[in-house]
Amino acid sequence: MVSTKFLKQLNDKYQIKFRNEKLLEEAFTHSSYANEHPNGVRDYEKLEFLGDAVLEIAVSDYLYRHYPELNEGELTRMRSNIVRTEGFSEFAIECGFQDEINLGNGEEKAGARHRKTLLEDVFEAFNGALYLDQGMKAVTHFLHLTVYPLIAKGEFDDSRDYKTDLQELLQKNGPVNIEYETISETQLPSHFVVELKINDQVKSHGEGHNKKAAEQQAAKKALQELE
Repeated sequence: MVSTKFLKQLNDKYQIKFRNEKLLEEAFTHSSYANEHPNGVRDYEKLEFLGDAVLEIAVSDYLYRHYPELNEGELTRMRSNIVRTEGFSEFAIECGFQDEINLGNGEEKAGARHRKTLLEDVFEAFNGALYLDQGMKAVTHFLHLTVYPLIAKGEFDDSRDYKTDLQELLQKNGPVNIEYETISETQLPSHFVVELKINDQVKSHGEGHNKKAAEQQAAKKALQELE
């Protein structure tokens, strides 16, 4: 069963109240748990399959509407950066999914609850369940509160490698010392603040849901000033 505390959090933070809570429970049920409870709820694998497709079309729609200046290839690369699932584990933790996952005894002892790939699967399964329960409008609303703000901040747009461009610009006339230092890091939700120093002088700061994104943002700010 999904905890009452989590149901309240879904409602308070994301305005989501499932009509069919069995779907929500299924989204959080790993195959190891389902195998140990054959008369219980199904595992999340089919919902994960659906959620993957739902997320791809929701993200595609968002990019199409918000980035009219990008061509098909650029949109495709950007969408790939978003839906390749590596960041979904962080969204799953931020949304409180981690503690609700139903695991078999062996997987629980093996620490599967903290496994990124499992958390990514659960995030997709949740969106699949939400789609079945309330349709695409509810999924879009949820993504507006979780994923879309990071897209708008440019955290998934690595079509330009700002760190490399900055290095090439600065070092075209000789060696320059470039340092990226993490000065703040939180896990729930995942958030990094990075300080960029050029020849030991602070040049800019960057923020992101991971270290790479924060460094890219810091480099982008420095480049914009230099260019």
